[in-house]
Amino acid sequence: MKLSARNLLKGNVVEIVKGATTSHVRLDVAGSIITAAITNEAVDDLKLEVGKDAYAVVKASDVLIGVDE
Repeated sequence: MKLSARNLLKGNVVEIVKGATTSHVRLDVAGSIITAAITNEAVDDLKLEVGKDAYAVVKASDVLIGVDE
C-alpha cells in the first residue's frame, strides 16, 4: 500500500458498530483508541473484523490544540 498521507497509525480492530449506512470502527493503537466513521460498504470491502490489524490514515489540513482553563 502506498499513500500520500504520512500519518499512518497501525492498530488492531477492537470494535465495529454498523448503522444503517455507516460503521464506527475502533482501533487500538498502542493503547489509545481511535474511532473512524466509514461506510458499511468500506467495512465489507476491507474485510474488517475484530482482531484484524488495520491502519488509521490521518489526512488533515489543520490540527488544532486546546487546553482546559
